[in-house]
Amino acid sequence: MSDFYLIYKNMTRKPLRLFLTCFSIFIAFLIFGTIITFKSALDAGVEMSADNRLVVFNRINFTVPLPESYFHKVAAVEGVRDVTHLNWFGGYYQEPANIISVMAVEPESYLDVYSDQLVPPEQREAWLRNRQGILVGQKLAEMYGWKIGDRVPISSNIFSHRDGGQTWDFVVEGIFHNADAQADTRMAVFHYKYFQETATFGGDTIGWLTLTTEDASLNEQVAKTIDAMFANSPYETDTSTEKAFSKAFIEQIGNIGLIIFGVVFMAFFTILVVVGNTMALSIRERTGEIAVLKTLGFSSPRIFRMVLSESLLIALLGGLSGLAMAYFLLEGIKSTMGQFLPNLIMDGKIVIQAVGYMLLLGIVTGLLPALNALRLNIVTAFNRG
Repeated sequence: MSDFYLIYKNMTRKPLRLFLTCFSIFIAFLIFGTIITFKSALDAGVEMSADNRLVVFNRINFTVPLPESYFHKVAAVEGVRDVTHLNWFGGYYQEPANIISVMAVEPESYLDVYSDQLVPPEQREAWLRNRQGILVGQKLAEMYGWKIGDRVPISSNIFSHRDGGQTWDFVVEGIFHNADAQADTRMAVFHYKYFQETATFGGDTIGWLTLTTEDASLNEQVAKTIDAMFANSPYETDTSTEKAFSKAFIEQIGNIGLIIFGVVFMAFFTILVVVGNTMALSIRERTGEIAVLKTLGFSSPRIFRMVLSESLLIALLGGLSGLAMAYFLLEGIKSTMGQFLPNLIMDGKIVIQAVGYMLLLGIVTGLLPALNALRLNIVTAFNRG
């Protein structure tokens, strides 16, 4: 009779108890796998930001526009290499549910600031020449099957067209890919002048400025100079690095790190109580059986390993099931939110981390019952029976 067979029989002797124990672990790792993957996806976007890239927003908040004149004033600041301005368009394709990240930009300076967005030279020139042209990211073009020369209608859920309606017609003049293969290219940009000429409002302002400095060491100095320049004006600014802004934007959703810590702590505390009590109760119920095993020649270390293995198997059974469910849940979410979270992937690091927690859980909850079984005296056990 193998040890595994005995472990299996002991685990399944109380099916309802086993199910409830595994289910509590299942829920904990379902939540853990989902939340930590979301955090990883958000952090990936932050880490891809350039070190010497700054963003200038209205100090009130990033939804309040700035005067277009700020573009030239910021360009003249010492230490600024390139600067561009952008307007959020609030675009969607065909149906409001098909949201697209579309921005109206100053084209030449945009390509200078975002030099990591690689465009074939002939497509670059074609886009710069055609005010009605749109520059599309490779992943977005693949998603909708767009090709160079296609006429594409894109609607806005914010702005209205002067000809009526909320739809703008564009010509796909360029398709770019990013120097970083992991970067999100599900986006598009078009000429600010075209937006300015056709929108019923918002054409005399810009959303925000993005600039690159001569060197990352100048970031703080340049940011202070820009904010001081517009201090006490009707449109004060708040300048920060692209990474800092991305982090601040994410933190508006909530402190993801603190949420994860709270979820993991509460889940593990609850599971420690549930599984620990279950294992302790199981060993107490089997005191006589353990004494019989020792009488039959099973060594104390062998019984210790069997009890600890049982706890580890329960933790892995519930944990891996929960992690698998989290994976399929995230795949479903990615099919609808992939445009905004392209890195929403449960990678190997997350799986290894989760399995590590499962093993830790199994050891912590099974160690005391295993030690009790190890120290169990045969005579005392039979007297209790």
